[in-house]
Amino acid sequence: MSEYLEKNQESVDRAAEIIKNSKNTTVLTGAGISTPSGIPDFRSSTSGLWSQYDPFEVASLTSFRYKPENFFEWMRPLAGKMNDAEPNLAHIGLADLEKAGYVKTIITQNIDSLHHRAGSQNVIEVHGSMRSLTCMRCYYHVASDGYVEPYIKYGDIPYCPECDSVLKPDIILMEEQLPAQAWMRAVEASQTCDVMIVIGSSLEVVPVANLPMQSVENDSLLIIINKSRTYIDVRADVIFHEDLIDIFPAIVQQII
Repeated sequence: MSEYLEKNQESVDRAAEIIKNSKNTTVLTGAGISTPSGIPDFRSSTSGLWSQYDPFEVASLTSFRYKPENFFEWMRPLAGKMNDAEPNLAHIGLADLEKAGYVKTIITQNIDSLHHRAGSQNVIEVHGSMRSLTCMRCYYHVASDGYVEPYIKYGDIPYCPECDSVLKPDIILMEEQLPAQAWMRAVEASQTCDVMIVIGSSLEVVPVANLPMQSVENDSLLIIINKSRTYIDVRADVIFHEDLIDIFPAIVQQII
């Protein structure tokens, strides 16, 4: 056993026992679960995307309506990284726990589809995904498969085949409301679970940040795995301020 895991073994054992005894575990994931797969997060002070760009200039609904080329220019390197990324041990561990019946729902703030690629089935993407596009003029909806490669390789902006307006990826931009059905499912999962696990989220973006509080207010147990502190740490039953790739696979190994 590594010195690192030995230091955290008691907490790893406790987290594994909580999950094993759960009948309805909901997991909330943020950008931190995907950074080991090579996808940058948004809010880290030095490497986060928002430390380099003004989100309202490149990723707001207003800026997209008036200057969509700014969004597509900014998004292109990130889209390439998401397209090339592979699920890491944390994504795979969650998929394995779901298959084994321990995890019922995954709520994710991420738009990279890595949970789907890892094999998870019941994933609620509250910030949308890049797997489809919608025309903001005529609402034509299409899978993004045929548009992704020319966009990433050549910077080709996708246009609607019906009205020739720019197609918008189905991700949630600044100023945009969360998709209603996904949000209602996320709230229900949070309020009805008996265990909530937060993985790789600093819980700074509302309203998603409020979901763990809704869980504990309905008597669920709370496990947090995140490098930085969160507002709800004081309510956690088990907490790790460690690298999730070191911690979460060890928890999964104790369960299955």
